[in-house]
Parts: sequence; structure tokens; C-alpha cells
Amino acid sequence: MDVELRQLRCLVAIVDSGTFTDAAIDLGVSQAAVSRTLASLETALGVRLLRRTSREVAPTAAGTRVIARARRILAETDDLVREATTGHSHLRIGYAWSAMGRHTLQFQRRWARLFPETELQLVRTNSATGGLAEGACDIAVVRTEPDQRRFGGVIVGLERRHLAVAADDPWARRRFVRLAEISDRTVVIDRRSGSTTTDLWPPEKRPAVEYTLDVDDWLTVIAIGRCVGITAESTVTQYPRPGVVFRPVRDAAPIPVRLIWWRDDPHPLADRATRLLTELYGAAERT
Repeated sequence: MDVELRQLRCLVAIVDSGTFTDAAIDLGVSQAAVSRTLASLETALGVRLLRRTSREVAPTAAGTRVIARARRILAETDDLVREATTGHSHLRIGYAWSAMGRHTLQFQRRWARLFPETELQLVRTNSATGGLAEGACDIAVVRTEPDQRRFGGVIVGLERRHLAVAADDPWARRRFVRLAEISDRTVVIDRRSGSTTTDLWPPEKRPAVEYTLDVDDWLTVIAIGRCVGITAESTVTQYPRPGVVFRPVRDAAPIPVRLIWWRDDPHPLADRATRLLTELYGAAERT
């Protein structure tokens, strides 16, 4: 026999109220129903949970352990129901790398001040959708265009492209570089979630390419001087690395930063996150 939530609620009610009669009142059922529910729980578990005398009801050793676990299960269940019905107690924002760049800390602080009733969690998942497709988050920050059939979203800001080179590379002393120059180098591209593709160059001018699957590996390959990389300016802020220098790519189109969500099930707080992040990116552009 499976253990049911109503059985656990009954057990906790008996212990908290002190008597079967008071538990029945709290639960809105008869005393006989309370007795039957407890008996069915003890049968399901195969242990005695409560000692009942004329003066008191006390848990057995096994009952003490079960009650502690039952309280946790019931609390988690209540949280689950509250989250499903309101969607306001937590908001998980996923990202593959860089989060919101230099706006990340300010976004977190403003969110806590403006919406203290909702806990904000940033979740890093190394996937093209920042963990949204994997169920790791409610909405996600991405810098590539998502599958429009599955995901909705909006562009909240733009970020300039930067070249990443080894600190001892001659280009590290330059103020900026141009795309045409980079075509003579080997470019490392994060195949899984990176924002760079060879489409930045004309077909006849595309550079040699090496692939990685993670931002840390991407930075390591650049630091040793084997390749150069192109990335959003948020990487400059979020991933400073000894041995790697970032320089603006002057003539490259900026990278759109998007907030995305499931098209058929948008999170109720997506609009708040969109407004706040759009405001932060907009303020940065005006300064």
C-alpha cells in the first residue's frame, strides 16, 4: 500500500493537537476517520507510530522518525502547490555564461528590493537555452536566437563584440581590431552555447575554426595562444582570466541579449524581469 499525504497530515495533526478528538476537529473529519487513517498508515509502513493511553498520545521511536520526515514532506508539498498556483515565490533565471554581464549584481539587488516576496535564483546550465529546455529554470538569458516555435522572448539589450587574445599576443597592445584582420587567425568557438559563428565573415574570408564546449575551456585555449575568440562584452566582466586580454571588434554587429521562456507557458514574472533588465541595459547605453 502506498503512503498518502492525507495519512501524513493526519499523523502530524494528532501529534500537534495531542488527542484524536482535537485532530479530528482540526482536520474537519470524524474521530473514527482519524483512527482509521492512522491505522492504515501504520499498516502501510509496518510499524507502530503512536502509543495511545487514557492520558496522552505519544510517538514511538519509529513514530518520532516518521513524524520528522512527514513534516518536511508536507512543507515541501505546500511549497510546490504555492509555486504552481501563484508562480510568485521563486524565479529561476538560467544562463549558459555571463548571466547579465556587468548588470548581474545590480539586477539581483534591485530585484530583492523591488520584489522581496519572490526569491531570485540564477542558474548556470551549459546549453543553448541556458537550461530552459532542460527544465533547470523558468526563464533564461541567451545571446543566440532560440527556436521560435518553442520559445517566446524579447531582446532586452545589445552588447558589443570583443576579441579575446592571449596577454602576450601582439594584438593585446592594440585599442581595437577589425573582423577582416581576424579572418587570418584561428578562432575558437563554443559549439554548444557560444554567440560566434563563421557567418560573421564572407564565405571566402572565413577563418580557421577550433571548437570547445565550455567557456572555461574556451578561455584556456585562448590563454595559451593557440586561438583567438570573439565574445559579448559581458564575458569581459564575468570572466576575467589571467593571461587573456579583451579588445573591442570595431566593425562587428552587436549581440542581442534576450530573455526567453516557453511560448505555451510563459512565467508570470517574466514581464517584471524583462522590464528591469531592459531598464538596466538602456541606462548603460545612455551613459
